[in-house]
Amino acid sequence: MTNHVVLYEPVMPANTGNIARTCAGTNTVLDLIEPLGFQIDNKRMKRAGLDYWDKVDVRMHDDLDAFLKTLKPTDEMYLISKFSSKNYVDVDYTDADKDYYFVFGKETTGLPETFMREYYDRNLRIPMSDNIRCYNLSNSVAMVLLEALRQQGFPNMETTHHYENDKLKDNYNRPERYERNLGKDN
Repeated sequence: MTNHVVLYEPVMPANTGNIARTCAGTNTVLDLIEPLGFQIDNKRMKRAGLDYWDKVDVRMHDDLDAFLKTLKPTDEMYLISKFSSKNYVDVDYTDADKDYYFVFGKETTGLPETFMREYYDRNLRIPMSDNIRCYNLSNSVAMVLLEALRQQGFPNMETTHHYENDKLKDNYNRPERYERNLGKDN
């Protein structure tokens, strides 16, 4: 099982850099569908991804059709769209025999309508109020990807880690060091 974040014609380098960092931290493949709205070596994109670019499996696709040709019959592709009525948390992402592809649209115009209609049953929504048009792209990727990873048991990821100067070690953060009311009446 492999997770893929697919960005359709991304235009903001900082978003793509942030998403690349998330992909590095989650062992997720990053598929980029051209044309991009920036040069792949853009300084802002590199800065947003920090020094993690060598840890990301980035796959470039000339266009949407070229990307679709890479999918196998067993792959699961989901289009993330505010126009869908199906919630992204209501899908089971745990089949170990499948790769999961989460396709996100261009920051300015989203995914092509014809593509969304062709894969109507594959559209998923992130719940939101009507106060905004959409969430930030990199935040949306994190929400959907981490739900899939949670269901999958966070494969090949550390769920705990201890540092030499760990702020939560028992000898550092002793209960008597901080006294606070944790919701109990005095």
